[in-house]
Amino acid sequence: MPTTKPASAVLLITCPDQKGLVATVSSELYRFGANIIHADQHQDHEEGLFFMRVEWSLNDFDLASFRTAFEAIATRFGMDWQLKVSTQRPRVAIFVSQHLHCLADLLHRHQLGEFECDIPLVISNHTDGEALTRFYGIDFQCIEASAENRTEAEQRQLALLREVNVDLIVLARYMQILTPEFVAQYPFGIINVHHSFLPAFIGARPYHAAFRRGVKLIGATSHYVTAELDDGPIIEQDVARISHRDQVQDLIARGRDLERLVLSRAVRWHLDGRIVSYRNKTVIFD
Repeated sequence: MPTTKPASAVLLITCPDQKGLVATVSSELYRFGANIIHADQHQDHEEGLFFMRVEWSLNDFDLASFRTAFEAIATRFGMDWQLKVSTQRPRVAIFVSQHLHCLADLLHRHQLGEFECDIPLVISNHTDGEALTRFYGIDFQCIEASAENRTEAEQRQLALLREVNVDLIVLARYMQILTPEFVAQYPFGIINVHHSFLPAFIGARPYHAAFRRGVKLIGATSHYVTAELDDGPIIEQDVARISHRDQVQDLIARGRDLERLVLSRAVRWHLDGRIVSYRNKTVIFD
């Protein structure tokens, strides 16, 4: 059964690397009486950038006053920063087509309490996932989508997303291309998953093509969606070894397992405030 975690806040920081950053942030949290649960940092020496994630308990903590005071520090150090609060649960919509393995995995993990979020809506261009979605008590909406009606379909999708105040969209094997106009509505708020054969084996049957080529390694990639197709910042990847004994169906089955794993990890890390995106790359804090 899901358990309720103590309320906490997460501060994510990106700024030019310079002296005094860790000491300043820590001192300010100490000044407000914060009990720090976790802290991590990273420097990109080539880019001259500093990244930090701090999580602390909200018990007896004046978050509003801290937010106001931290504005001055952020300005002084040139920080891009985000403040996430666990009591404000993100609202997630899932897009799916006919392959349901990622949808089933996400809904089950959510029911078990692995994701700190609400899932009010599943949108699909097919009806295959309706029974599964409604089994978990979630609204299912089928909107036919193709190249011919893409603009109209996306307008209907966006209206539904706004109606339920969605913060994050997860493409759980949604086999339609999103337009740049749609993606622009959710910057770094759409996560996709696909096999890692791209660009070597494109098309609808990549595992068959990989089998004919005799590949020895297959994988899956999860990434943020940008206007450039399948070129957004990578969040997670995983691989599996293949031998000459494996047939096409073996490759497909292992590929499904990898897709489930990398997508669930990416969603969890996003919800936990563990990802910072920059220069089309990501920092994933432990």
